[in-house]
Amino acid sequence: MAKDALLIDGLCALCTKTGSFIKNRQAKELELIEQNSDEGMRILEDHGITIDSVVLIRNGKAYTRSSAAIRCLLYMKWNWRWMYPFAWIIPLPIRDIAYILISKVRKKI
Repeated sequence: MAKDALLIDGLCALCTKTGSFIKNRQAKELELIEQNSDEGMRILEDHGITIDSVVLIRNGKAYTRSSAAIRCLLYMKWNWRWMYPFAWIIPLPIRDIAYILISKVRKKI
């Protein structure tokens, strides 16, 4: 896979809407792939990822949870991309706790 890709849960409305939001505002090419598709499962397996999380493959490296979500800002137009450095100010454990809390209720939305 040459392009960077965002793997999302295709059965989750929040994930699909977020993927569409990013796609409609992207400045740099980012391929959206459903995790439960054949290609998505192959990519997850290739990177040894088994957690239930959003996954961003950037330059051949896999990022998960809040690290993936924040890096998605790098693919968006400037009016969204400027938030990237400020999002990194929040320590990883706090970012991931917030991500995990949202992910636990996402299927109820």
